Amino acid sequence: MSSLRMVLGVGQMPPGSGGARPRRRVAAAIAAMVCASLLAGCGDSGSADSKGGPKKSNDRGPITLATGKDTTGTLQGQLDRWNKQHPGEKVTLVELPESADQQRQQFIQNAQTKSDAYTVLNLDPIWVAEFAANQWIDELPAKEFPLDKMIPAVVKTGNYFGKQYAIPFNTNAGLLFYRKDLLDKIEAKPPTTWAEMKQACAKVHQLPEGKGIGCYAGQFDKYEGLTVNFSEAVASAGGSVVDAKGKATVDTDAAKKGLQFLVDGFKDGTIPKQAATYQEEDGRRAFQAGKLLFHRQWPYQWTLANAKDGSSKVAGKFGVAPLPGLAGPGSSSLGGLDLAISKFAKNKATALDFIKFFSNEENARTNLKVTSSAPPYTDLYDDPALRQQFPYLDTLKQSLATATPRPVVVHYGDATTAIQESASAALTGSKSVDDALADMQKNLSAAIAEK
Repeated sequence: MSSLRMVLGVGQMPPGSGGARPRRRVAAAIAAMVCASLLAGCGDSGSADSKGGPKKSNDRGPITLATGKDTTGTLQGQLDRWNKQHPGEKVTLVELPESADQQRQQFIQNAQTKSDAYTVLNLDPIWVAEFAANQWIDELPAKEFPLDKMIPAVVKTGNYFGKQYAIPFNTNAGLLFYRKDLLDKIEAKPPTTWAEMKQACAKVHQLPEGKGIGCYAGQFDKYEGLTVNFSEAVASAGGSVVDAKGKATVDTDAAKKGLQFLVDGFKDGTIPKQAATYQEEDGRRAFQAGKLLFHRQWPYQWTLANAKDGSSKVAGKFGVAPLPGLAGPGSSSLGGLDLAISKFAKNKATALDFIKFFSNEENARTNLKVTSSAPPYTDLYDDPALRQQFPYLDTLKQSLATATPRPVVVHYGDATTAIQESASAALTGSKSVDDALADMQKNLSAAIAEK
């Protein structure tokens, strides 16, 4: 669920984790450290044809789609539509683990062994730069996709050094899911600040039906989700994890306030202790079971939490709002999933056509209707019928507009590890907030400077 938004983030949500957290200036600064040549020198010299575009393949036949675990249960149905129309070019779903970190590891192992087991890769946008720089994915013919109809910031997530290496499948922004029925009983509106959220929790706990309910949870296990939640907390306190010049900036008062909010939340019970191990699906199940008043989550939770089959105790009882912040509305990380073609795959002509099918506006509309995942197409957010079916679309549109895109860090694995290790140490109390941020600043700076 998909997967440095710096702020850094995941993005990988369950198909959605892994999974989308203005980033080209930072990309250029960081890439300059990694690639000392001209722009063309950073690409694959063998990937372009004589006209300067990406090299095209005429190979056709069966392919695979490698993606994070499909917790929505909807991907196979989409693949079945393609397979029915292309019996000689069937696509097989390869489900990777739910964890964005484990997905990335398997994608990299596949690339390093030059395996053709994965054809089309459904990547967290933050991995695109790393995969493009290492020549693990092919440049795609940008002009053959309706990128002008998509949200510009989302399109940029698949771009590296002016070339399109991935096409948005969906996008993502973190939202605050809240129990509207309980807030109505205390005559409260959705909180815009962390203080208001704590006050609402205290009042709800006075209600007979509010006793024992957890106040707030997000994704706090030591994986990509923690990078997202930490980054959002810092941005929502007015800070950044990496500044516009590509420099690590977690040694600031704003970063300290963001991490302190999370640390204090665990100490004073605002965040339940069990949430220290929550990934997307853990929190979703807790919210649907009625165990949380507020939950930071990706949009996909809307449809599942509204299920009328008895799997959700909060169906029809919740609402969606922007994330709260220190002094006003907070800032989400930009997430989502981007489709790319493995450098080592067979049948790349089929793969290209499949990406065109899988990423088209009709399919994005279907995904929204079935899974409530955020579409990359601008017009869908203003569609009257969709807005009536999904009243949170305007909130999602606002969250996407203010989301903090993740700058490109080629050695992303080291960067996100630096964040996760220090943030987790602070949340578990093994390090003070000051010491955790000092270590993070040092290790994050080293990751950015890697060549």
